[in-house]
Amino acid sequence: MRRKNKEKPILEKVLITDVATEGKGVGKADDKVVFVKQNVPGDIVDIQVSKKRSNYYEGYPIKFHQYSDIRVEPFCEHFGVCGGCSRQNIIYEKQIQFKENEVYNNLKRIGKIELPDILPILASPLTQFYRNKLEFTFSNRRWLTSAEIDQENIDTNGLGFHIPGMFNKVVDIKKCWLQDEPSNAIRLAIKEFAIQNSLSFFDFRIQKGFLRNLIIRTTSIGEVMVIIVFFHEDEKARIEIFNHLIKLFPQVTSWMYVINSKSNDSLSDQTVKLFHGRDYIVETLENLHFKIGPKSFFQTNSLQTLNLYRIIRDFADLSGIETVYDLYTGTGSIANFVAFKSKKVVGIEYISEAIIDANENSRINNISNTLFLNGDIKNILNNQLFEKEGFPNVLITDPPRAGMHKDVTDTILNSAPEKIVYVSCNSATQARDINLLDSKYKVIKIQPVDMFPHTHHVENVVLLKRK
Repeated sequence: MRRKNKEKPILEKVLITDVATEGKGVGKADDKVVFVKQNVPGDIVDIQVSKKRSNYYEGYPIKFHQYSDIRVEPFCEHFGVCGGCSRQNIIYEKQIQFKENEVYNNLKRIGKIELPDILPILASPLTQFYRNKLEFTFSNRRWLTSAEIDQENIDTNGLGFHIPGMFNKVVDIKKCWLQDEPSNAIRLAIKEFAIQNSLSFFDFRIQKGFLRNLIIRTTSIGEVMVIIVFFHEDEKARIEIFNHLIKLFPQVTSWMYVINSKSNDSLSDQTVKLFHGRDYIVETLENLHFKIGPKSFFQTNSLQTLNLYRIIRDFADLSGIETVYDLYTGTGSIANFVAFKSKKVVGIEYISEAIIDANENSRINNISNTLFLNGDIKNILNNQLFEKEGFPNVLITDPPRAGMHKDVTDTILNSAPEKIVYVSCNSATQARDINLLDSKYKVIKIQPVDMFPHTHHVENVVLLKRK
């Protein structure tokens, strides 16, 4: 049933049966799919439609007739407004079950290949305070609650996360459950100092203001890096804010800053300068040490990263005589992790700064059997390279969400390694690539890994063997 509400209908007593991305529940009404915010499978709700298309609706709940038995009370006060942790209202055991199902369905539907039984998804050891990196945004146009909108002389400065779909609105975060202390304390101290000293927060619309971004990185051994991004230089104010914070947080390892006057927040082309301490922090995995600089990529869930890398190493099943290629090697963390069980590891990465980190990580761990090459993988990975450095016995690939270029999959097929270990944060593009490899390779194992609790994101590791 449904009744009209102006142009947009109200859908009555819709049963939510599944989950979609961004924390949306999925139901069906009028033979159309319905995507509804913050609903959980098992809920029965009336939905106010906010978007009507030929084959689907989008909306939000206005009345609950029945609450799902897998629904839980969110622990964060910002749930539903902040863009993160969108599945926080679902019990964790069900969250990871949905992720496991998503991986299998994508591999089956998109890959269109024969699959073995999927291994049970590996749950994250921590479901709160698990991240080692967060980036916050300063804004002079923070998101206002309905109660705040009509108030006069209200402070509109905020430091937090962007509202999904609203580039110029930021949720002022009181407490974030993603990163352990001193993250929250540092963020709140910076905001308090800025307000007390009338330091301007960034205005996205007119591109004006002093304070722009705050990045906090931590490691499992207690090291902390703080990067403050300013829109323009004000040496006196910059020194004052750093000196204030250093007194409050003497345990911080690295204090760094950036002057970014561009129209976007990307720091890849910006110079990061050291204010105090070291220009890197150190993470450990097993007996290995990894230097992490301000631009270094490192998996953001340190405890689960160790489990993920062990799975990769187990799938590779190295005996010490193999030549291993590690595509999209980043800072060489996987390459260095498997090096001691390999004859040689060749890592390839298109970001030049990452290759510097990869070589340094080999150096500090006394690893001498790695070679790191910088450039576009589809251009570097070719027969000339194989003839010079050896054909791969085992190939590990961990591409970005877009997956691998077809030229790369073609080269892999031609080089014919005995085993491929494919690591992906996007099982849909992973399935597409595996379909391209199907002519010569058979999927042997599938292991989903939950790196990001309370979100729809899931990592997946697939072992393929040459037919």
